[in-house]
Amino acid sequence: MPVLDTLGRPVRDLRISVTDRCNFRCVYCMPKEVYGRSYRFLERRQLLTFEEIERLSRVFASLGLEKIRLTGGEPLLRRELERLVEMLGAIPGVDLTLTTNGSLLPQKARVLADAGLRRVTVSLDSLDDQVFRAMNDVDMPVERVLAGIEAAAAAGLSPVKVNMVVKRGVNEDSVLPMARYFRGSGHILRFIEYMDVGHTNGWRLDDVVSAAEIVATIGAELPLEPIEPNYAGEVARRYRYRDGSGEIGVIASVTEPFCGACTRARLSAEGRLYTCLFATEGHDLRALVRGGASESDLAEEIGRVWRARGDRYSELRSAETADLPKIEMSYIGG
Repeated sequence: MPVLDTLGRPVRDLRISVTDRCNFRCVYCMPKEVYGRSYRFLERRQLLTFEEIERLSRVFASLGLEKIRLTGGEPLLRRELERLVEMLGAIPGVDLTLTTNGSLLPQKARVLADAGLRRVTVSLDSLDDQVFRAMNDVDMPVERVLAGIEAAAAAGLSPVKVNMVVKRGVNEDSVLPMARYFRGSGHILRFIEYMDVGHTNGWRLDDVVSAAEIVATIGAELPLEPIEPNYAGEVARRYRYRDGSGEIGVIASVTEPFCGACTRARLSAEGRLYTCLFATEGHDLRALVRGGASESDLAEEIGRVWRARGDRYSELRSAETADLPKIEMSYIGG
C-alpha cells in the first residue's frame, strides 16, 4: 500500500545515484574549483552494490514506486551498469530510465537498451563548443554528445529528453539555437532554471533565467502553446510548437516551485535516502542493509522517513535558507 508524507504525497519516483564520479566538471554541480584532480571520491566499498540497490528498489516498489531513474555523478562511469539495468528492469510495474551527460552513449546505448533500459535523458547546455566548455570544463566537442543522443534514439531509447540548464551570462544566448536544432527532431528539449543545489556552484538569484523569459524568447520566433502534463506531478511545464513540429518543456523550480506535487525520493551512491533535492541530511539505509535488516524492516524504515517528510524548500526559499547545509547535486543526481 502506498505511503503518504505529511502533505499527502506518495513516493512514486526514485532517483538512484550509482556513483559520485563524473567525467565533466560542470558549472552546475561539479565545479573544477572543488572537484579538481586531487578530489577524493567515494571508495568502491562505500558504494551500494548492484544487489543492494536491487533489494532496496524492490522494497520501494512494494510501497508504490512507479519509476526509477539512474543518475550520478555520471552513471555510465559505473562498471557493468547494464547488469544493474537488467536487474532493475525485472521489477514488475517499474519504469526504468537514466540521466547522462551523453559522452559514453555512443558505446553504451545499445547494450543498455538490450538490458532493459526504456529511455534516457541527456544533459546538453549549448551547441556552441566554447560555451559548452564554459559550462562543463571538458575538452570534448558538442558533436560527441549529439552522437550519443542519436545512438540512444537508434537503440530505441526514445523519445530522448535533452536537458539544458540555463545560466545568465553564460549560455542564455544558446536557448534559441537549441530550440531550432531540436525542433522537429522527435527529441524533447527541456530548459531548467539554474538552481541553488548544494554550496559549490556559487549560485546567485541573478544567475537565473526564468522559465517565463525562456518561453517568451522561443515563442517570439517559434510560436508555442501550452499543453497538458503527461501525468499528475510532472515537473516540466509542456509547450508545443503551433506548427506541430514538436514540444519543449520548462522546469521552473526557482520562479514557480512545484513542491506540493513532488513525489521523488533520492538514494545516494553510498545508500543515504534523501526526501528532497535540497535536503540538509540523509537517512542511512546502507547500514540497515549490511546489518541484516529484513525486507519488512527496510520497508518500515523507509515508510517512517517518508511519512515524516514535509519538504517544501523551493516554496520556502529565502535569505534564511541560503546557508543551509544542502547536499551536493553530484551525490543525488537531480
